[in-house]
Amino acid sequence: MMNPKQFFPRQVVESGGNRWDWALLPLFLALLTMLAYGASQMARPYAIGEQLPLSLDPLWLPYYLMRTTLRMFLALGASLIFSCIFAALAAKYRVAEKVLVPALDILQSIPILGFLSITVTGFIALFPGNLLGVECAAIFAIFTSQAWNMAFSLYQSLKTVPGELQEAARIFQLSSWQRFWRLELPFAMPGLLWNMMMSMSGGWFFVVASEAISVSNQSIKLPGIGSYIARAIEEQNMVAIGWAIGAMLIGIICYDQLFFRPLLAWADKFRFEQASGETAQSSWLLTWLRRTDRLQGIAVGAAKLLERSFTLFKRDYDGTSIRARPKPVSDGVRRAWDAVLAALVLFATWRLVSFVHAEVGWGEVAHVFGLGLITLLRVIVLIGLAALVWVPVGIWIGLHPRAADRLQAVAQFLAAFPANLMYPIAVLAIVHWHLNPDVWLSPLMVLGTQWYLLFNVIAGASSVPTELRYAAKNLGLKGWLKWKRYLLPAVFPSFVTGAITASGGSWNASIVSEYVTWGNTTLEAHGLGSYIARMTATGDFPRIALGIGVMCVFVMGFNHFVWRRLYRIAEDRMHF
Repeated sequence: MMNPKQFFPRQVVESGGNRWDWALLPLFLALLTMLAYGASQMARPYAIGEQLPLSLDPLWLPYYLMRTTLRMFLALGASLIFSCIFAALAAKYRVAEKVLVPALDILQSIPILGFLSITVTGFIALFPGNLLGVECAAIFAIFTSQAWNMAFSLYQSLKTVPGELQEAARIFQLSSWQRFWRLELPFAMPGLLWNMMMSMSGGWFFVVASEAISVSNQSIKLPGIGSYIARAIEEQNMVAIGWAIGAMLIGIICYDQLFFRPLLAWADKFRFEQASGETAQSSWLLTWLRRTDRLQGIAVGAAKLLERSFTLFKRDYDGTSIRARPKPVSDGVRRAWDAVLAALVLFATWRLVSFVHAEVGWGEVAHVFGLGLITLLRVIVLIGLAALVWVPVGIWIGLHPRAADRLQAVAQFLAAFPANLMYPIAVLAIVHWHLNPDVWLSPLMVLGTQWYLLFNVIAGASSVPTELRYAAKNLGLKGWLKWKRYLLPAVFPSFVTGAITASGGSWNASIVSEYVTWGNTTLEAHGLGSYIARMTATGDFPRIALGIGVMCVFVMGFNHFVWRRLYRIAEDRMHF
């Protein structure tokens, strides 16, 4: 278990650190100035109908990059808070788990544009006459692309905390608050950080949709990289798209070096092992920060505040008290809760049947379910192929920290590269060679979602205890036996988390990958995604709702009958 001061370690270095304080001061002042200016621009007055200035001049790209990055970090902070609350409730309370986990399955299967179309009007009404409403809608859209995989990762980590650590927490009579900060969050930290990186990279896929918002029959393009790309696509300006990709690369390198790499190097202390590790990542910025006396003072002050919260939320009894005995939920309460859930499901089913009977008819439902089976086949095949490629690569990167140092920014850029920029190339290639869209449009579904597998497998492999690596080496495990007994079980819980989010993302991406348009050319593959896209283009709301509802049923069913069972296997047998 972790002492709170271990969150802010003080490293003793030679010759004092005051000189570093003054060197860092201009950097922090510049960052604070940029953040303050960006925040002020987000909250400036705005009138419906006003056209915000947007230029394709590359000189504006640094400003647009700052605005987009600020939105993504605000969404990342909200996603982190949401993940902590969701994982704590779902992992510790069975009655909450029955509701929260299926709800998260539904939320990750709803298209991002569906969230945006519902929430943008409400946010604008919440902040009338102010740009903050539109900014909040854009941040919320990015949040919906970041939160689900972080929540699943933290939930999986809390469910697989080693039994000896849980027993130690019970012996020390830690309260729920103390257990979360001293044990559960530190144990989950490495995997959570890799999923935060994936969330930041995945958010780039949706900045085009989140920063170019349509409301009240008008288009609002917020200053940012996403709206810059959207305008470049409208004008078919490939040079501007190239400038935008270059700006994205610079931004990813900057926040990798200044944010994620220091956090990964810092979080290495939370790996669960007894032997000293050889897999720690390095960070020049973390070393620099540890040499500053004033920053160390700030860190120690934050640690003391966390310590005070431990005393406020501690148990007021010892282990000999009768109140220390666990109090299981009574059978009556459990059955009543199950009855409430069953009643809600029956009510939703009745409303769904009434809607289908009145609006679309049962023949259309059968047709849509058939299309859903086609898309399901694509998802299964593509996730399987992606696993064959990225599981070995992720294990190799996770077990070799030097390779992770070099490839981390590359993986983030590949994951952040907007896959929709590849769609025109796919359209031109399919038309030129007269290829079958049902086959050759399918890989577009996993261009952006395959990285969930890679990042989670890297997180799982990098968290393998050093003593287990030594044991496998001493036993001489090689070939398939090594993969079967050591490598695959070691990353299995993380793989399941990545596969859940990758499959959910693939269903979501099917809407834009099974129905692709470039100029006057439209290609369509048979499937549920193309059905939803086509109905959206024609404005047929009942069939849009039917398509999204069937997609939710497929996602929830596959998660329940496949991924949840694999989760239970990971909880019971395949974790350290």
